Amino acid sequence: MRFRLPPHAPGMRIGLFGGSFNPTHSGHLLVSDLALKRLRLDRIWWLVSPGNPLKDNYSLASVDQRLKQTQACVRDPRIIVTDLELRLGKRFTADTLFFLKQHCPKVHFIWIMGADNLIQFHLWQNWERIVNLMPVAVFDRPGSTFKISSAKMAQRFNYARRPEISSCNLVENLPPAFTIIHGPRSNKSSTAVRAKLNYIK
Repeated sequence: MRFRLPPHAPGMRIGLFGGSFNPTHSGHLLVSDLALKRLRLDRIWWLVSPGNPLKDNYSLASVDQRLKQTQACVRDPRIIVTDLELRLGKRFTADTLFFLKQHCPKVHFIWIMGADNLIQFHLWQNWERIVNLMPVAVFDRPGSTFKISSAKMAQRFNYARRPEISSCNLVENLPPAFTIIHGPRSNKSSTAVRAKLNYIK
């Protein structure tokens, strides 16, 4: 390995929150704060991706720019911003998670995602492998609440859905295991933020 992973130790409960963060906004922070509390996590690693294979990356800022902007927005020391996917040369989430499970076998990892991503999760490379690698916490998002149950992932792994009331223990469940977490929601999106910034310019 050519670089050090963020600080971790056996038994730690770590959430993995991936995205382009182009740019970071209050919605990312809201989900992270809720995840720390409801999942009882020790840390959250924000995985700033090189680029989303399912999106047009034409307007994507460089990883270095996004990394610096994201780090400037984070105040909670439990949130660690990292570009480990770029450094590992990983393009797909499934490959990143497999690497982390292999190199940190005694850490309790959990994948964190918004319900808006759940709707098209079945389009992700090796999406079923992701669900079988570690528990998944899906956070409700505006406009997605009534679409969750029809998502292919939710239907395929319906037997693995855990009640929201037990989300504090989800990170220690054997995969496949997922739950939907409701709470304060933000209608902010990186797309909308970029559009506003371009309008101001």
